[in-house]
Amino acid sequence: MLLKDKVVLITGGASGIGAAVTRRFIQEGAKVSIIGRSLETLEQMKEEFNDNLLIIQGDVSKYEDNERAVKATVEQFGKLDVFIANAGVFDGFAKFADVTPDALSDAYDYLLNINVKGSFFGAKAALEELQKTNGNIIFTVSGASFYPDGGGVWYTASKHAQIGLMRQLAFELAPTIRVNAVAPGGTLTALTVIPPLRTFTKSVDNDTKASNIKRRNPLQLAQMPEDHVAAYVLLASDQSRAITGEVISSDGGLSVRGLG
Repeated sequence: MLLKDKVVLITGGASGIGAAVTRRFIQEGAKVSIIGRSLETLEQMKEEFNDNLLIIQGDVSKYEDNERAVKATVEQFGKLDVFIANAGVFDGFAKFADVTPDALSDAYDYLLNINVKGSFFGAKAALEELQKTNGNIIFTVSGASFYPDGGGVWYTASKHAQIGLMRQLAFELAPTIRVNAVAPGGTLTALTVIPPLRTFTKSVDNDTKASNIKRRNPLQLAQMPEDHVAAYVLLASDQSRAITGEVISSDGGLSVRGLG
């Protein structure tokens, strides 16, 4: 029960890595709020966890929705200890040279509004409540935050931007609030390609995706969402009180893959 009595707000907490983190946090004793766009997916999570979970339908790229989620969390559970900016979308490895200028612009607005602006807005909306609890912020970044070919240019740029945001906030918000990140590698989730880029990408079945992921990392793991949750638990817990401005890479060893 490493997170007993903690109150946590997770964006994108109803699917993929976010859903796995939600489940584990509740098992560790936390009360959790999740914000997402799909009411059906949110309600499925609510059925599973009842009073330990608050669901909020909203769009993280809108500041008022982030603000509403924070307010609802505090009204329901009395405080906020941890904010996790996890919501994200993907560009499907679309190639820069192939995409038309109009689609390039639409993709930029769509993807960076969620991946980057959503992180800015969520952190800002949570700030005042986290100051009251000496809380912490965790960003879901990516192997694409450090290396090319973890996505296309839109996704890679967005994940690099999140690292800059995390480090600057860790500097500015210390000593009151800790700010860290988890960088999952390629993971088998239902992450779909954003609409502006779907005509410029090819769909890949799960077996092919798993094979591609295994080839990319030294541990040869086709990672599942559950493979990453322990890193979030550590960073959210009081056992990491000396850690800020850091990234835990949960990627099968991408940094040591060498030239092969």
